[in-house]
Amino acid sequence: MIKYNNMKLIDIIKEAEKNKTAIGHFNIADTQMLKGIFSSAQKLKVPVIIGTSEGERDFIGVKQTVALVKSLREEYDYPIFLNADHTYSFEKVKEAVDAGYDSVIFDGAKLSFEENMKITKQSVEYAKSVNPNILIEAELGYIGKSSKLLDEIPEGAEITDEHLTTPEEIKEFVESTGVDLIAPAVGNLHGMLKGANNPALNIERIKELREAGGIPMVLHGGSGIADEDFVKAIDAGIASIHISTEVRVAYKNGIKIGLQENPDDIAPYRYMKEAVHHVEKVIEKRLKLFSKIN
Repeated sequence: MIKYNNMKLIDIIKEAEKNKTAIGHFNIADTQMLKGIFSSAQKLKVPVIIGTSEGERDFIGVKQTVALVKSLREEYDYPIFLNADHTYSFEKVKEAVDAGYDSVIFDGAKLSFEENMKITKQSVEYAKSVNPNILIEAELGYIGKSSKLLDEIPEGAEITDEHLTTPEEIKEFVESTGVDLIAPAVGNLHGMLKGANNPALNIERIKELREAGGIPMVLHGGSGIADEDFVKAIDAGIASIHISTEVRVAYKNGIKIGLQENPDDIAPYRYMKEAVHHVEKVIEKRLKLFSKIN
């Protein structure tokens, strides 16, 4: 295992890219999900990023989430980091930066190219003025919005070749904003189609974008992607992968089983064990794949 002590998040991401692996990023909405994710990361001895969307941050509490993750990092001296996922305004970016998040995603994918660049650059400048180690990630290309089970591909999602992020776009965007990480549209999709894998990724485009952008790339919408596509995407230049819907499904199924097996139990710490266990299984499977652990 690499000695991650005191390594910055950007260095860990770059180290993963160099080794043709990827850092897993998993969203949480409560402490039980966090417990399951952290337990699996510890077991495999790999770094992990915890994500919270605007809705998840509102539910848990912005400062409370920071305190939870930092307490694990400090108590166990472990490379666990916190990302403010899908943040849609500069005001919300500022809130997460001020609270102590390790990274923040400004999601301007539905804005014009110029407006997306403008607010991303503003976010970068503010974050670096507070702490140079805080990373700002941008999303370039609309791939849907919700981490949920889907009946069909969301309207407007840019998953066909002619609508994917182009090398010219990513080069201009990175150079104009100074962003640390970027999540392009490469055939991926937020959410998970019911009963089928999500569309295949354009692996050749991932290679082209990594070369043109010159910074680490992040794959959003990881739930529902075929395992072989994950491996190819990592080899092509993806350094971090986001999983949310898959974790939510496992968590909900675990709660159902816990309640079915203990219908008269009113102690959450007992019937919620199944929820934690189901999350652990999903995270372990994904981290093994992303880290290429047999």
